Amino acid sequence: MNLAINTSHPLTYVEGVDRQQTDEPVNDAIIFDEDGFLVETTRWDADLARTIAGQEGIVKLGYEHWKILHFVRDYFEQFGAVPLMRRVCRDNRVRKEEIKRLFASCRSVWRIAGLPHPGEEAKTYMN
Repeated sequence: MNLAINTSHPLTYVEGVDRQQTDEPVNDAIIFDEDGFLVETTRWDADLARTIAGQEGIVKLGYEHWKILHFVRDYFEQFGAVPLMRRVCRDNRVRKEEIKRLFASCRSVWRIAGLPHPGEEAKTYMN
């Protein structure tokens, strides 16, 4: 089962959307899987990131948030995989505690960055 956010009402969920039936957006809805990960990653933009961040309890995305989000998106685009937290910290010169303060969890980073389900094994490391 997929969930959808209707773009005219960003926090309204529509349940039971079957993405195998159509390639077209459902009522311009943004589609998420049952774990809350974006299905159509090309639909991601700064406004959607802010909406997801709000759902994750982040009031405002600042410079440090965007730096991490763009790093994770670029890494995924280049390698097709979740970067290790150690890599995120080292390449961005931040401590793990700082990432946790900014996002609360790796899962939050991945969701706000608008990336697809990382797979069950990777998901277990995201809490």
